[in-house]
Amino acid sequence: MKKKSLLLLILGLVMSMFLVACGGDDTSDSDNSGNDGGSDTEQDDSGNDDSTSGDAEQVLNLIEGSQIPTMDSVMATDAVAFQWLNETMEGLYRLDENTTPVPAIADGEPVISEDGLEWTVTLREDAVWSNGDSVTAHDFVFAWRRAVNPETGSEYGPFMMNGVLKNAEAISNGEAEVDTLGVEATGDYELKITLEKPVPYFHSLLTFGTYLPQNEAFVTEQGSDYALNSDNLLYNGPFVLTEWNPTGENANQWTLVKNEDYWDKDNVKLEKINVSIVKETSTAVNLYNTGEIDRAGLSAEYVAQYAGTEDYRTLGEAVLFYLKFNHDNEFLSNINVRKAIAMTIGKQGLVDVILANGSLVSNGAVPSNFTSHPETGEDFREINGDLIVEDKETAKEYWATALEELGTDTVELRYLGGDSEVAQEMDAYIKNQLEGNLDGLTVEVTSVPFEERISRDEASDYDIQNSGWGPDYLDPSTWLNMWTSDSPYMTMNYHNEEYDALINEANNELITDLTARYENFLEAEKVLMEDAAIAPLYQRSRAYLWRPSVKGVINNPMGADFTYKYAYIEE
Repeated sequence: MKKKSLLLLILGLVMSMFLVACGGDDTSDSDNSGNDGGSDTEQDDSGNDDSTSGDAEQVLNLIEGSQIPTMDSVMATDAVAFQWLNETMEGLYRLDENTTPVPAIADGEPVISEDGLEWTVTLREDAVWSNGDSVTAHDFVFAWRRAVNPETGSEYGPFMMNGVLKNAEAISNGEAEVDTLGVEATGDYELKITLEKPVPYFHSLLTFGTYLPQNEAFVTEQGSDYALNSDNLLYNGPFVLTEWNPTGENANQWTLVKNEDYWDKDNVKLEKINVSIVKETSTAVNLYNTGEIDRAGLSAEYVAQYAGTEDYRTLGEAVLFYLKFNHDNEFLSNINVRKAIAMTIGKQGLVDVILANGSLVSNGAVPSNFTSHPETGEDFREINGDLIVEDKETAKEYWATALEELGTDTVELRYLGGDSEVAQEMDAYIKNQLEGNLDGLTVEVTSVPFEERISRDEASDYDIQNSGWGPDYLDPSTWLNMWTSDSPYMTMNYHNEEYDALINEANNELITDLTARYENFLEAEKVLMEDAAIAPLYQRSRAYLWRPSVKGVINNPMGADFTYKYAYIEE
């Protein structure tokens, strides 16, 4: 991770004054175990390179670990959806190779009022939808209103816009009309945005998928069929999705082709991207070795085999994985049960043996090398240190106390995990760690496809869940907002008034006092970990077989894992 440049970027965004992260599936390029949507700023060694590709065929062949749950940007909540929305759609800004928001549909940087509440964005006039319609300011107004309209049922609309856009929260709660949202088309190509309060990370937020535009006439015409397959979609980005039908005969594959109507098509070198669903690492490696795909995620047994070869690559990420506890469970409502579970897992063995891809043990709720103190520049993780560490003997003491308090000597818990090969290996390891060290505990593991896991998570239909989270924007709140009582993603039924108050104060009264705000986030994480509200596991890295001829792929620290707009195949 390019730590220095990322920290400078974040500090710059905050000081200019211009929150709860992305739920999603890992692709088959990694462990398919939880919800995530982020990555780091490291990129392909060529970056956004203008060098020629020779006579190489500009076709990229990739794999995913699961189907795209939706291509409706208003309804998307996961990394797979946001990945392909990032390639086929375009908002006001997108992240470049330095993690800087750069103009996309916007024609230049925003004009911001002195109090930071009003942003005026001029749109380029040469951007069009794939049906020929111009992309206008009205498309943004329609999409953003639809995202916060309670009748739409969007999760990420309120999640990403409440407390940010003026009246968003009141609208999503049914207390105000949709047309009072703080976004207005003051002309076909001018957008006026009014914020509820100054938001330090708003510029980066405008690169996120929930803030994409939608063509009102087309969405209305399609009705309930909108975004069900590639024929029921419009595109305004670098690529067009041509063969995506989740319920069709070829549901396990889709294709993207270069969008010849895209305003910046001259900088798009790839002609086609083919994607297939592959869950088994062995299958992916075989497909890579036979030249059928250009990238394959590696599990532990393959790392030793390929490490040191020219095809081997690792990418560190600001993505955290952790065990999610359902606090409504009669056993997990006991803090000593949670502490025992959180402290009994051999996390070093997990990252060294099961993952073996450079992932780091996590002992907190915010990753390392992501945000720094606005005054001292010290990393968040370095300041708070290790809050929940492996300690099997202390875990046994907590467990004995819990069993006495609960009046039982046996505990049975349902564990919800992913169905990929790596996820199942990891979950089996964790089950063994828990049952082997905590007498009387039985863990029933259920491995399900990603789409089912999303549904069960939303319904709180689990006791323990292996989950993950990556940043949606460049701020600690992208993690810490998620565990407040009123978070749309509070499926764990966790409530702590002190924690809620710290986060609420940081996001409101202290929004312009950057130092005090950051101190609140530090204290809130300590409260969360003292409660053992979750059990942190690891900060993800991913090991790949990566075709050396594939150049120009940007690896993002938030939103979509990768950007393929500038990718190309070198001869």
